Formats: sequence, structure tokens, C-alpha cells
Amino acid sequence: MTVSRRSIAAFPRLRALRWILAATVITAAAVPGAADAARRPGAYDGTWNVVFATTRGNCSSGYSVPFTVTGGRVSSAGGGRVSGFVGPSGSVAVRVSVGASKASGGGRLARHSGAGAWRGIISGDRCSGTWQATRS
Repeated sequence: MTVSRRSIAAFPRLRALRWILAATVITAAAVPGAADAARRPGAYDGTWNVVFATTRGNCSSGYSVPFTVTGGRVSSAGGGRVSGFVGPSGSVAVRVSVGASKASGGGRLARHSGAGAWRGIISGDRCSGTWQATRS
């Protein structure tokens, strides 16, 4: 294998470029920005008012239901059984049951609002729709 003088002369520049790139990546990861604030534990904690709209089926629309998020876990702030979670990036998955009615939904929360879709069987009718949330 033959090594040219040009490749030997380029080696320090390549190594310096690699160190600059590595330092940039490490600095970007170490300095929290606005997007990182949402990834902190508890960033979505609080009471969320969720309004449901029906887009398919014979279910009533416009119900407003409060949910509580504590440490990424979703629970009921009112009646019914609620279970679910909010991931570090704001992705949310929830299951709700009240009597014989059951629904599940998913979507995304941001700092003070969120939106997504739901589907379920409400009072015997198969329905689906969208939801929007605001933090109190």
C-alpha cells in the first residue's frame, strides 16, 4: 500500500474536522432548547380539558371531559375509568370506559394544547372522531 504525501497532509485537517463535528453534536445535545423542555419528566403534568367530536357513527359530539396527567400517566379527573400515557415527545395513548361504553384514542400533546383521534363503542354504537385538548 502506497501512501501519498497529499493524504498524509490531509490527515490533520480531517481529524480536526471530525473533532469539530463531535464537539458540535455534544454541545447541541448538552444545551437544552425549547424542544427539550417538552421531553422533561412531568412536562405534560396537569389537568387537560378534552373536547370530543364525532365524525363517524351515531354518537353525540362536543363532550368535554377533564383528564389528569401525572408523570406521564393519564387518569380521570372526573368519572369513568381512564388509563394511558404521554411519551417524552408528547405522543399520547388513552383508553376510557364508562359502564358498557369503551373508547381508545391517540394523538399528540404540546405545551398547552393537543389533538388526535378516537374510536369506540358508545351506548352500543360504533363511532370515531377527533379530540382537542387544552391544559388548564
